[in-house]
Amino acid sequence: MKKEKQKGTHKVLWGFIYVGAFLATFAVSAVVKLTADPTGGKFKAEWNDSVGTVYTDLTYGEKPANKFDLYVPADSSKDSYGLVVYLHPGGFTTGDKSGDAEMLQGLCSKGYVAAGINYTLFTEENPDANVYTQSMEIKESMPYVVAEAEKLGYHIGEMAVGGGSAGHCLAMLYAYRDADTSPVPVRMVFGAVGPSSFYPEDWTNYGFDKDTAEAREGAAGLFSVMCGAALTPDMFGTPEYDEAVKPVSALLWVDENTVPSLMAYGAYDTMQPYLASVRLDKALTEYGVPHDYIVCEHSGHGLQNDNEQYIEYMRKLVEYLDTYLPV
Repeated sequence: MKKEKQKGTHKVLWGFIYVGAFLATFAVSAVVKLTADPTGGKFKAEWNDSVGTVYTDLTYGEKPANKFDLYVPADSSKDSYGLVVYLHPGGFTTGDKSGDAEMLQGLCSKGYVAAGINYTLFTEENPDANVYTQSMEIKESMPYVVAEAEKLGYHIGEMAVGGGSAGHCLAMLYAYRDADTSPVPVRMVFGAVGPSSFYPEDWTNYGFDKDTAEAREGAAGLFSVMCGAALTPDMFGTPEYDEAVKPVSALLWVDENTVPSLMAYGAYDTMQPYLASVRLDKALTEYGVPHDYIVCEHSGHGLQNDNEQYIEYMRKLVEYLDTYLPV
Protein backbone atom coordinates (compact mmCIF):
# COMPACT_ATOMS: atom_id res chain seq x y z
CA MET A 1 0.00 0.00 0.00
CA LYS A 2 2.81 2.39 0.91
CA LYS A 3 4.63 1.71 -2.36
CA GLU A 4 1.43 2.29 -4.36
CA LYS A 5 0.89 5.59 -2.56
CA GLN A 6 4.47 6.68 -3.29
CA LYS A 7 4.06 5.68 -6.92
CA GLY A 8 0.88 7.72 -7.21
CA THR A 9 2.53 10.75 -5.61
CA HIS A 10 5.49 10.43 -7.99
CA LYS A 11 3.17 10.29 -10.96
CA VAL A 12 1.24 13.38 -9.91
CA LEU A 13 4.50 15.24 -9.25
CA TRP A 14 5.80 14.56 -12.76
CA GLY A 15 2.47 15.62 -14.19
CA PHE A 16 2.66 18.97 -12.43
CA ILE A 17 6.28 19.49 -13.48
CA TYR A 18 5.37 19.11 -17.15
CA VAL A 19 2.17 21.13 -16.79
CA GLY A 20 4.12 23.99 -15.23
CA ALA A 21 6.78 23.87 -17.92
CA PHE A 22 4.19 23.84 -20.68
CA LEU A 23 2.13 26.71 -19.30
CA ALA A 24 5.16 28.86 -18.57
CA THR A 25 6.78 28.49 -21.98
CA PHE A 26 3.57 28.48 -24.01
CA ALA A 27 2.26 31.64 -22.37
CA VAL A 28 5.52 33.49 -22.98
CA SER A 29 5.77 32.58 -26.66
CA ALA A 30 2.15 32.23 -27.70
CA VAL A 31 1.86 35.37 -29.84
CA VAL A 32 2.21 34.42 -33.48
CA LYS A 33 3.74 36.92 -35.88
CA LEU A 34 0.46 38.40 -37.09
CA THR A 35 1.40 42.05 -36.69
CA ALA A 36 3.15 42.24 -40.04
CA ASP A 37 1.07 43.01 -43.12
CA PRO A 38 2.73 41.64 -46.25
CA THR A 39 -0.57 41.54 -48.15
CA GLY A 40 -0.49 45.03 -49.60
CA GLY A 41 -2.62 46.57 -46.88
CA LYS A 42 -5.50 44.10 -47.14
CA PHE A 43 -5.40 43.38 -43.40
CA LYS A 44 -4.48 46.83 -42.21
CA ALA A 45 -7.00 49.64 -42.12
CA GLU A 46 -7.04 53.27 -41.16
CA TRP A 47 -9.80 52.70 -38.67
CA ASN A 48 -12.47 55.38 -38.52
CA ASP A 49 -16.25 55.77 -38.87
CA SER A 50 -16.02 55.65 -42.65
CA VAL A 51 -14.61 52.11 -42.43
CA GLY A 52 -16.72 50.59 -39.69
CA THR A 53 -17.80 50.52 -36.08
CA VAL A 54 -16.71 48.28 -33.22
CA TYR A 55 -18.99 47.23 -30.37
CA THR A 56 -16.93 45.98 -27.44
CA ASP A 57 -17.54 43.64 -24.53
CA LEU A 58 -20.84 42.25 -25.73
CA THR A 59 -22.03 39.35 -23.55
CA TYR A 60 -22.62 35.76 -24.62
CA GLY A 61 -22.72 33.95 -21.28
CA GLU A 62 -22.67 34.25 -17.51
CA LYS A 63 -18.93 33.92 -16.91
CA PRO A 64 -16.82 37.09 -16.58
CA ALA A 65 -14.78 36.19 -19.68
CA ASN A 66 -17.84 35.55 -21.86
CA LYS A 67 -17.44 38.72 -23.91
CA PHE A 68 -16.92 39.46 -27.59
CA ASP A 69 -16.11 42.45 -29.77
CA LEU A 70 -18.03 42.90 -33.00
CA TYR A 71 -16.71 44.91 -35.95
CA VAL A 72 -19.30 45.88 -38.58
CA PRO A 73 -18.62 47.61 -41.92
CA ALA A 74 -19.85 51.14 -42.56
CA ASP A 75 -21.76 49.83 -45.58
CA SER A 76 -24.86 48.14 -44.16
CA SER A 77 -26.77 47.97 -47.44
CA LYS A 78 -25.99 44.38 -48.45
CA ASP A 79 -28.50 41.58 -48.15
CA SER A 80 -25.97 39.26 -46.53
CA TYR A 81 -22.52 39.38 -44.96
CA GLY A 82 -19.79 36.89 -44.22
CA LEU A 83 -18.65 36.61 -40.60
CA VAL A 84 -14.99 36.04 -39.76
CA VAL A 85 -14.22 35.06 -36.17
CA TYR A 86 -10.62 35.33 -34.97
CA LEU A 87 -9.66 33.72 -31.64
CA HIS A 88 -6.76 35.12 -29.66
CA PRO A 89 -3.51 33.34 -28.75
CA GLY A 90 -2.09 33.03 -25.25
CA GLY A 91 -1.36 29.40 -24.45
CA PHE A 92 -4.88 28.90 -23.03
CA THR A 93 -3.73 30.92 -19.99
CA THR A 94 -3.40 34.53 -21.16
CA GLY A 95 -4.49 36.85 -23.96
CA ASP A 96 -7.46 38.98 -24.89
CA LYS A 97 -9.55 39.75 -27.96
CA SER A 98 -8.32 43.34 -27.92
CA GLY A 99 -4.87 42.12 -28.97
CA ASP A 100 -6.26 41.20 -32.38
CA ALA A 101 -7.85 44.59 -33.09
CA GLU A 102 -5.68 45.25 -36.15
CA MET A 103 -6.56 41.92 -37.74
CA LEU A 104 -10.28 42.41 -37.00
CA GLN A 105 -10.26 45.97 -38.28
CA GLY A 106 -8.60 44.80 -41.47
CA LEU A 107 -11.18 42.07 -42.01
CA CYS A 108 -13.99 44.54 -41.40
CA SER A 109 -12.46 47.02 -43.87
CA LYS A 110 -12.55 44.24 -46.48
CA GLY A 111 -16.34 44.01 -46.04
CA TYR A 112 -16.75 41.30 -43.43
CA VAL A 113 -18.44 41.38 -40.08
CA ALA A 114 -15.58 40.38 -37.76
CA ALA A 115 -15.59 39.14 -34.19
CA GLY A 116 -13.01 38.57 -31.48
CA ILE A 117 -14.17 36.31 -28.66
CA ASN A 118 -12.77 35.85 -25.18
CA TYR A 119 -12.94 32.58 -23.26
CA THR A 120 -12.23 31.59 -19.66
CA LEU A 121 -8.49 31.17 -19.25
CA PHE A 122 -6.77 28.48 -17.19
CA THR A 123 -5.43 30.38 -14.17
CA GLU A 124 -5.20 29.99 -10.41
CA GLU A 125 -8.60 31.66 -10.21
CA ASN A 126 -10.04 29.31 -12.85
CA PRO A 127 -8.31 25.94 -12.28
CA ASP A 128 -11.17 24.01 -13.87
CA ALA A 129 -10.79 25.75 -17.23
CA ASN A 130 -9.23 23.63 -19.96
CA VAL A 131 -9.18 23.26 -23.72
CA TYR A 132 -12.52 21.47 -23.71
CA THR A 133 -14.35 24.04 -21.57
CA GLN A 134 -12.86 26.84 -23.64
CA SER A 135 -13.96 25.17 -26.87
CA MET A 136 -17.48 24.78 -25.50
CA GLU A 137 -17.60 28.47 -24.61
CA ILE A 138 -16.65 29.31 -28.20
CA LYS A 139 -19.36 26.99 -29.46
CA GLU A 140 -21.92 28.60 -27.17
CA SER A 141 -20.87 32.11 -28.23
CA MET A 142 -21.57 31.77 -31.95
CA PRO A 143 -25.38 32.16 -31.89
CA TYR A 144 -24.94 35.31 -29.79
CA VAL A 145 -22.42 36.75 -32.25
CA VAL A 146 -24.71 36.10 -35.22
CA ALA A 147 -27.77 37.42 -33.36
CA GLU A 148 -25.98 40.64 -32.39
CA ALA A 149 -24.94 41.22 -35.98
CA GLU A 150 -28.53 40.66 -37.10
CA LYS A 151 -29.75 43.12 -34.45
CA LEU A 152 -27.41 45.75 -35.90
CA GLY A 153 -28.77 45.17 -39.39
CA TYR A 154 -26.15 42.78 -40.77
CA HIS A 155 -27.62 39.47 -41.90
CA ILE A 156 -24.97 36.74 -41.61
CA GLY A 157 -25.16 34.08 -44.32
CA GLU A 158 -21.89 32.16 -43.75
CA MET A 159 -18.70 32.32 -41.76
CA ALA A 160 -15.02 31.47 -41.37
CA VAL A 161 -13.10 30.97 -38.15
CA GLY A 162 -9.40 31.33 -37.42
CA GLY A 163 -6.89 32.07 -34.72
CA GLY A 164 -3.32 31.93 -33.53
CA SER A 165 -1.75 29.31 -31.27
CA ALA A 166 -4.37 28.41 -28.63
CA GLY A 167 -6.91 30.34 -30.72
CA HIS A 168 -6.02 28.23 -33.74
CA CYS A 169 -6.62 25.07 -31.71
CA LEU A 170 -10.05 26.34 -30.66
CA ALA A 171 -10.85 27.50 -34.20
CA MET A 172 -10.11 24.04 -35.60
CA LEU A 173 -12.26 22.40 -32.95
CA TYR A 174 -15.18 24.63 -33.86
CA ALA A 175 -14.74 24.15 -37.61
CA TYR A 176 -14.15 20.38 -37.46
CA ARG A 177 -16.17 19.28 -34.44
CA ASP A 178 -18.99 21.81 -34.17
CA ALA A 179 -19.67 22.98 -37.74
CA ASP A 180 -22.88 20.98 -37.92
CA THR A 181 -24.29 22.95 -34.98
CA SER A 182 -23.19 26.37 -36.23
CA PRO A 183 -25.96 28.96 -36.67
CA VAL A 184 -24.58 29.62 -40.18
CA PRO A 185 -22.47 27.42 -42.48
CA VAL A 186 -18.74 27.33 -41.75
CA ARG A 187 -16.86 27.67 -45.04
CA MET A 188 -13.21 27.52 -43.96
CA VAL A 189 -10.75 27.59 -41.06
CA PHE A 190 -7.35 29.22 -40.88
CA GLY A 191 -4.61 29.72 -38.35
CA ALA A 192 -1.09 29.11 -37.15
CA VAL A 193 0.68 26.83 -34.67
CA GLY A 194 -2.37 25.43 -32.91
CA PRO A 195 -2.13 22.00 -31.19
CA SER A 196 -4.30 19.52 -33.08
CA SER A 197 -3.77 16.22 -31.23
CA PHE A 198 -2.32 14.66 -28.10
CA TYR A 199 -0.19 11.66 -29.00
CA PRO A 200 2.88 11.48 -26.71
CA GLU A 201 5.18 10.35 -29.52
CA ASP A 202 4.50 13.62 -31.35
CA TRP A 203 5.34 15.79 -28.34
CA THR A 204 9.09 15.41 -28.71
CA ASN A 205 9.49 19.02 -27.58
CA TYR A 206 8.74 17.83 -24.03
CA GLY A 207 10.49 14.48 -24.34
CA PHE A 208 7.20 12.60 -24.20
CA ASP A 209 8.40 10.31 -27.01
CA LYS A 210 10.97 8.77 -24.67
CA ASP A 211 10.27 5.27 -23.40
CA THR A 212 10.47 6.09 -19.70
CA ALA A 213 7.98 6.09 -16.87
CA GLU A 214 8.67 9.76 -16.19
CA ALA A 215 7.88 10.74 -19.80
CA ARG A 216 4.65 8.73 -19.88
CA GLU A 217 3.53 10.09 -16.53
CA GLY A 218 4.40 13.62 -17.57
CA ALA A 219 2.39 13.29 -20.77
CA ALA A 220 -0.59 11.85 -18.93
CA GLY A 221 -0.42 14.67 -16.39
CA LEU A 222 -0.19 17.48 -18.93
CA PHE A 223 -2.82 16.06 -21.27
CA SER A 224 -5.19 15.42 -18.37
CA VAL A 225 -5.04 19.09 -17.43
CA MET A 226 -5.45 20.26 -21.02
CA CYS A 227 -8.28 17.87 -21.82
CA GLY A 228 -10.09 17.97 -18.51
CA ALA A 229 -10.07 14.17 -18.49
CA ALA A 230 -8.43 11.58 -16.22
CA LEU A 231 -5.76 10.03 -18.45
CA THR A 232 -3.25 7.37 -17.45
CA PRO A 233 -0.11 6.13 -19.22
CA ASP A 234 -1.61 2.69 -19.80
CA MET A 235 -4.29 4.28 -22.01
CA PHE A 236 -1.80 5.48 -24.62
CA GLY A 237 -2.19 3.71 -27.96
CA THR A 238 -5.68 2.39 -27.23
CA PRO A 239 -9.12 3.21 -28.67
CA GLU A 240 -10.06 4.27 -25.13
CA TYR A 241 -7.39 6.97 -25.28
CA ASP A 242 -8.57 8.30 -28.64
CA GLU A 243 -12.10 8.47 -27.30
CA ALA A 244 -10.95 10.37 -24.20
CA VAL A 245 -8.98 13.03 -26.11
CA LYS A 246 -11.25 13.30 -29.14
CA PRO A 247 -13.27 16.25 -27.71
CA VAL A 248 -10.12 18.40 -27.88
CA SER A 249 -8.29 16.79 -30.82
CA ALA A 250 -9.12 18.46 -34.13
CA LEU A 251 -7.29 15.65 -35.94
CA LEU A 252 -9.80 13.04 -34.79
CA TRP A 253 -12.72 14.95 -36.35
CA VAL A 254 -11.27 15.12 -39.86
CA ASP A 255 -13.35 13.39 -42.53
CA GLU A 256 -14.51 13.93 -46.10
CA ASN A 257 -16.83 16.74 -44.95
CA THR A 258 -14.14 18.79 -43.20
CA VAL A 259 -14.02 22.41 -44.33
CA PRO A 260 -11.10 23.84 -46.36
CA SER A 261 -8.18 24.56 -44.06
CA LEU A 262 -5.20 26.89 -44.16
CA MET A 263 -2.47 26.38 -41.58
CA ALA A 264 1.11 27.38 -40.86
CA TYR A 265 3.56 25.68 -38.49
CA GLY A 266 7.16 26.08 -37.40
CA ALA A 267 9.39 23.04 -37.77
CA TYR A 268 11.33 23.99 -34.63
CA ASP A 269 8.34 24.73 -32.43
CA THR A 270 9.18 24.01 -28.79
CA MET A 271 5.79 25.08 -27.45
CA GLN A 272 3.49 22.67 -29.28
CA PRO A 273 4.22 19.53 -31.32
CA TYR A 274 5.27 20.11 -34.92
CA LEU A 275 4.84 16.39 -35.63
CA ALA A 276 1.14 16.67 -34.80
CA SER A 277 0.76 19.10 -37.70
CA VAL A 278 2.38 16.54 -40.00
CA ARG A 279 -0.24 14.07 -38.82
CA LEU A 280 -3.00 16.61 -39.46
CA ASP A 281 -1.74 17.38 -42.96
CA LYS A 282 -1.72 13.64 -43.74
CA ALA A 283 -5.31 13.20 -42.54
CA LEU A 284 -6.58 16.18 -44.55
CA THR A 285 -4.80 14.81 -47.62
CA GLU A 286 -6.17 11.30 -47.18
CA TYR A 287 -9.74 12.62 -46.94
CA GLY A 288 -9.31 14.91 -49.93
CA VAL A 289 -9.93 18.09 -47.91
CA PRO A 290 -8.82 21.26 -49.75
CA HIS A 291 -6.03 22.67 -47.63
CA ASP A 292 -2.67 24.37 -47.59
CA TYR A 293 -0.01 23.34 -45.09
CA ILE A 294 2.77 25.91 -44.88
CA VAL A 295 5.89 24.86 -42.99
CA CYS A 296 8.33 27.45 -41.71
CA GLU A 297 11.45 25.29 -41.83
CA HIS A 298 13.66 27.55 -39.71
CA SER A 299 11.14 28.85 -37.18
CA GLY A 300 9.69 28.07 -33.81
CA HIS A 301 6.30 28.94 -32.38
CA GLY A 302 6.48 32.56 -33.54
CA LEU A 303 7.19 31.74 -37.22
CA GLN A 304 9.94 34.30 -36.82
CA ASN A 305 12.65 33.13 -39.21
CA ASP A 306 10.77 32.41 -42.44
CA ASN A 307 9.41 35.64 -43.86
CA GLU A 308 8.72 34.20 -47.31
CA GLN A 309 6.63 31.37 -45.90
CA TYR A 310 4.82 33.74 -43.58
CA ILE A 311 4.03 36.08 -46.47
CA GLU A 312 2.75 33.06 -48.39
CA TYR A 313 0.48 32.18 -45.46
CA MET A 314 -1.00 35.67 -45.40
CA ARG A 315 -1.42 35.73 -49.17
CA LYS A 316 -3.13 32.36 -49.00
CA LEU A 317 -5.46 33.73 -46.37
CA VAL A 318 -6.61 36.42 -48.78
CA GLU A 319 -7.02 33.76 -51.47
CA TYR A 320 -9.03 31.47 -49.19
CA LEU A 321 -11.35 34.27 -48.11
CA ASP A 322 -11.88 35.35 -51.72
CA THR A 323 -12.60 31.74 -52.72
CA TYR A 324 -14.62 30.35 -49.85
CA LEU A 325 -16.11 33.48 -48.26
CA PRO A 326 -16.31 36.10 -51.03
CA VAL A 327 -17.49 39.55 -50.07
